[in-house]
Amino acid sequence: MPLSSTHDRLPGAELVTKGMRDLDARIESQESLLVSIGAPRLRRLGMTIPEPFDSPEHRLYELLRSAHGDAAHSQYNALIRRLVSYERSAALRA
Repeated sequence: MPLSSTHDRLPGAELVTKGMRDLDARIESQESLLVSIGAPRLRRLGMTIPEPFDSPEHRLYELLRSAHGDAAHSQYNALIRRLVSYERSAALRA
């Protein structure tokens, strides 16, 4: 599900693009869980989002905790900030 050329230049677009690809393939990755978190808002922005994972917030945190230990919280917050930045920029373009 490629993003439009106007969306692929937004901050965080690489995360959303990979997340949509992984979500479509049902691959649980940081990016697919991030898109699952953002699915409601991304859909309101007119994007076609594959079926999101259940409990993506908890799953993403656990995935980050297994990879980053005590730094998981800051990693989680950084990813959420990138998602919000993408969503806000996409909303301005809509």
